[in-house]
Amino acid sequence: MTAPRTRVQRRPVHGVLLLDKPLGLSSNQALQKVKWLFAAEKAGHTGTLDPLATGVLPICFGAATKFSQQHLDARKRYRAVVRLGQATATGDAEGDVVCTGPAPDPDNAALNALASHMLGRQQQLPPMYSALKKDGKALYEYARAGETVERTPRDIEIFELKMASAFDTEGFAAIVVDALCSKGTYIRTLGEDIAKALGTVGHLRALRRTQTGSFTENQCITLEELTALSADERLQRLHPVDLLLADHTPVMLDADNAARFTSGMRRRTALPDTAEVSVHGPTADVLLGSATIANGELIPQRLLNPQEIEQITRQRVPQTGVAT
Repeated sequence: MTAPRTRVQRRPVHGVLLLDKPLGLSSNQALQKVKWLFAAEKAGHTGTLDPLATGVLPICFGAATKFSQQHLDARKRYRAVVRLGQATATGDAEGDVVCTGPAPDPDNAALNALASHMLGRQQQLPPMYSALKKDGKALYEYARAGETVERTPRDIEIFELKMASAFDTEGFAAIVVDALCSKGTYIRTLGEDIAKALGTVGHLRALRRTQTGSFTENQCITLEELTALSADERLQRLHPVDLLLADHTPVMLDADNAARFTSGMRRRTALPDTAEVSVHGPTADVLLGSATIANGELIPQRLLNPQEIEQITRQRVPQTGVAT
């Protein structure tokens, strides 16, 4: 007879966890495992990684989800391995090989020249094997059904690009790529474009996101490490919500103005016009929300409610006996 499953008591958790997503899990699967470990009521991630990709995946809990868009739009840095001489149906290691070509061994000068040529603003056609939706249906669903649908090229930008000749783990000729790019860039497509420019075909064998915005892989914790921690130790690995607003101009309000601001009221200010402001209460570590300053007014944008502010304050106190 199967024992009944123990129901996890969910609780309010607020903050940001910088997770090193493991190989083989989708971003959502990783999110659900982390959410379960914290027994959290609400959580979301900032930027999808394929199951074959690893690396930086910020997980936002509670009030932090209100500011997750800040990092959905952030620049991303990736390290990828592109195998030369084989193209697959999916553009990565999951798909069947659909055609082959030569396996060149370009020198550093040729790769540096190619990297310089591929920098800047450009348009990229999303791959059929992607989660991008058309008519309410993911492109990969069409692709698995053998259909190719019309796609609209997307504006992207490659800010930095470095390449070096190498061999992949199975001994095939490959290119190791380090790319800093805008949101919405498909590294699989970039890998195919690199192979094409070298006179052959190729596909992605490995992909790791090493940075998103200002967050780097060195700041991340693995799922295995997180699982080994106690409930209190996990809470200590959370960064405060305002980590997502690190590039905003901080503004402090007294108690009276703080209460009015969190109720959605504009406040008069002598500060200059500023597009992105993080607003704090009487003590600097109490985040109230984000705002903009225009024409002498502090205008609320995203706000924490009084209950969230109280919960964040209590969360700083070590907690025991929390079900995980």
